[in-house]
Amino acid sequence: MGAGVIKGGRGGGHRRRGSRGKAAVMSEINVTPFVDVMLVLLIIFMVAAPLLTVGVPLELPKTAAQAVATEQEEPLTISVQEDGSLSIQNTPVAEDDLIDRLRAIATERTSDKLFLRADGRIPYQRVVQVMGALNAAGFSNITLVTDAGGPDFGGRAAN
Repeated sequence: MGAGVIKGGRGGGHRRRGSRGKAAVMSEINVTPFVDVMLVLLIIFMVAAPLLTVGVPLELPKTAAQAVATEQEEPLTISVQEDGSLSIQNTPVAEDDLIDRLRAIATERTSDKLFLRADGRIPYQRVVQVMGALNAAGFSNITLVTDAGGPDFGGRAAN
């Protein structure tokens, strides 16, 4: 990757006056190893990026709504599984402990934004109960997470 030495010889090279027998420093940078490393890192990040999402498996409802812009801080995510159980990020939490845990988390966060992921097969009443608990814990900026590409009001699939 660094500099090499070109030895002067009698072959078809250029000679300068007074530089007979001295070695000239080659000042070219070999970028091939740098490109190889960057391509390997690119592949690693392309493979690892999809694995960084919240890992609670849910069947999210589909909607025609636009995506929400992301923030600097990692979003706090509450998931409601099909059986009604709750998770904060990837950690399961008992229903009775939810408000206390969220209040403790809220003291450490700068943003009050919270994402609520609820399985599309659970009753709406359960989603509203969880939203009430989130509000009681001090979170009023709640975003419901859905999958894009669902039908709009006319029954047509969104593009």
